[in-house]
Amino acid sequence: MTIYCICGMGFGTSLMLKMTIDDILEKHGIKADVAAWDLGSAKGVKADLFIMSEDMKNNVEGIEGRLAFIKSMTNVKEVEETLMCVLKELGKI
Repeated sequence: MTIYCICGMGFGTSLMLKMTIDDILEKHGIKADVAAWDLGSAKGVKADLFIMSEDMKNNVEGIEGRLAFIKSMTNVKEVEETLMCVLKELGKI
């Protein structure tokens, strides 16, 4: 399973989100390749899940895969609930 954490530049918010997701996956014993990417690089590549801030909703054209949006990147509970819900929908857990 591949999860790309997306932000505008690929090394700020996306890296913070990647670290949070890594911790959540470890907590639940789920294996996945998780990477922090910038929005431009994410267009045209495939992944099981692209997860990003809600403010990026208007810029996702060209991204292929399941998209998930987070309101507050610092809210670990929200990130975990969103991630686990999507993984369940995808049949990954």
